[in-house]
Amino acid sequence: MLRTMPDDESSFVGRAAELRRIGAALFRGRLVTLTGPGGVGKTRLARRVVALGTPAGVDGVAWADLSPLHNPALLAATVAGALGLSDHTARPPAEAVRSWVGARRILLVLDCCEHLPAECRDLVGDLLTSCPNLRVLATSREPLRVRGESVLPVEPPASVHEALALFADRAAAAGSPLKDEEDRELATALCERLERLPLALELAAAQLRAMPLAELCARPRAAVDLPVAPPYATPPRHAALRTTIGWSHELCGPLERLLWARLSHLPGRFDAHTACQVAAGGPLSPGAVRQHLAALCAKSVVTERHGTYRMLDAIREYGRRWLAALGETATVADRHAGHVLAETRRAHAEWFGPAQRGWYRRIAFLHSDLRLAADHLLATDPAAALELIGHVTFFWVCSGYLYETRQYLELAIRLVPDAGPDESRVQALWSLGLTRTLQGDHGPARETAVACRRAATAALDAEGLGRAAYLEGLLHLLEGRPLAALTVVEGPLREADGREADGREAESPVSGRPEAATALCRLVRIFALTGTGRLDQARSEALGLHEVCAASDEHWTRSYLDHQLALIAVLEGRTLDAVGHARAVLDAKRHIGDDFGIAMALDVLAIALSDAGEERSAAHAFGAALRFWETVGHPQRGTPEMAALRDACEERLVHTLGRQEYDRLLDAAAEREPRALLSWATRGGPLPPR
Repeated sequence: MLRTMPDDESSFVGRAAELRRIGAALFRGRLVTLTGPGGVGKTRLARRVVALGTPAGVDGVAWADLSPLHNPALLAATVAGALGLSDHTARPPAEAVRSWVGARRILLVLDCCEHLPAECRDLVGDLLTSCPNLRVLATSREPLRVRGESVLPVEPPASVHEALALFADRAAAAGSPLKDEEDRELATALCERLERLPLALELAAAQLRAMPLAELCARPRAAVDLPVAPPYATPPRHAALRTTIGWSHELCGPLERLLWARLSHLPGRFDAHTACQVAAGGPLSPGAVRQHLAALCAKSVVTERHGTYRMLDAIREYGRRWLAALGETATVADRHAGHVLAETRRAHAEWFGPAQRGWYRRIAFLHSDLRLAADHLLATDPAAALELIGHVTFFWVCSGYLYETRQYLELAIRLVPDAGPDESRVQALWSLGLTRTLQGDHGPARETAVACRRAATAALDAEGLGRAAYLEGLLHLLEGRPLAALTVVEGPLREADGREADGREAESPVSGRPEAATALCRLVRIFALTGTGRLDQARSEALGLHEVCAASDEHWTRSYLDHQLALIAVLEGRTLDAVGHARAVLDAKRHIGDDFGIAMALDVLAIALSDAGEERSAAHAFGAALRFWETVGHPQRGTPEMAALRDACEERLVHTLGRQEYDRLLDAAAEREPRALLSWATRGGPLPPR
């Protein structure tokens, strides 16, 4: 069952009546929008509703956090990501979402719709019209105004006793529990003064780390004035929150306030390294950033979880207005984009090697930062934007971000004139060609591959020529021309062999490891040799490159080598070897993603299991493969030789098991969560119970 939900960061207190009201509204209608000012607890309520159990009539839940999203063109892609889609088609993301949801009974939670109200309105209306069993729970500072919407205004706790319970819980967490009746009376008065607004109460409780309750309650009512009033806030509730954020700001020292302002540029979660790179400068040294970041956490201006940090929307908005008042908005945006670009350069340079798995995790963590930096650079330095997206393409396509990769690349290429030899342009053209290839858009992909080869030739870029050859070879393989693929990659591989014989730069700085382009071309040759029936040579070359990849702790290339070794073993009747290699593929994919490769590997595993006499497990593996093929938006694909093997295997399974049992096993796999399917397929063992 689909379930993508963020973890709670603190305990939930009270709100029983509101939870019942929301649950009833979701039972009656298909769109429920929780409205209210920032800090009233809309997100926490939505999260709690889902945490208490999946609503009746719903089989899966997907949570889309829209707070880091600034580019409205990426709204549907963000929702697709929340649903776990890794769409490998050229269709718009909204169409992919409609197609995948279809008649499924899904609850989609859209959090912080106020960032893109018009776009959310259009998307939600479209999805509810097209997907009859979809339900949507939205949080926003204003209604979406979609037909059939149930708008539930979220107010602060109606009872002062409930507000006091929340304050007491957070005060205890701050190390200052309410000790006696006098404390309770002071806290009750403070809760009323702050309009019982949950975020205001949490920020006030955090200040007890620095002052006693009596002093906190004696602070003046007026807030520090903000440069610009924020939108969407109702005056009374905003006054309470403004007061408390103002108190928190006053409680901060000058460097803590400066850090608050600079960190407010970051779109979502961040780590200490990013904080230092973006916020250090002038009076803030990197050491001071770390010191004052801890202080902001103590004041609940920033929350920390497992070594990463975030700001709530209302606090971030406050910081951004002060950042603008300081005249640092552009400077910090430039610094952030520069930091993200530097990260992508390292990721690209270290893709083939022991750092690969870590970079896949890192690039996934920086996803919102990459989007923000790309948008900023497209407006200020399109050439840098072109370089940035070119560097992350191989990471993004594994994660299913093909649509946004293509959008960014096509826009940046249009904005950057072709001014002569340029390795960044070569990389960008290769990236665009790869994206189009994986989307099944082979005609435009072939044109881009030719343009990439010409640009690499003009730039005397040997790495670029190797990548262009890989791209052209991949297209030939997917279209059933293994001999043509073999011909395309032979030239770059001969050149690499020649450089090695001459003692020139044939390898990366890590001794014994080929450059990424050389490894990719070797991979194409191994696929092509298999496709032309030269299995002994294909197996020998695959094992040799596999040894190099294993020594380098490289996963992506090694996973496709294991896929090919599994296929070769199937063709040669070595059943146990085939099962082992297929499971090695899946184990590697768990570290780096790549739903497309997972689907291919599950097909090979099913064939191998069938050959081993494990028909029921084979059928379940085919069902798991179909689950992943559906996720990537394609029918079963891969090199042409797979189609005949797959069809013959399915025919045997239907004959052995009977159509009814075979379909039952497929359906059982379709109902399981993808990670559970992947875990079973990787480890083996008995079939999971229904």
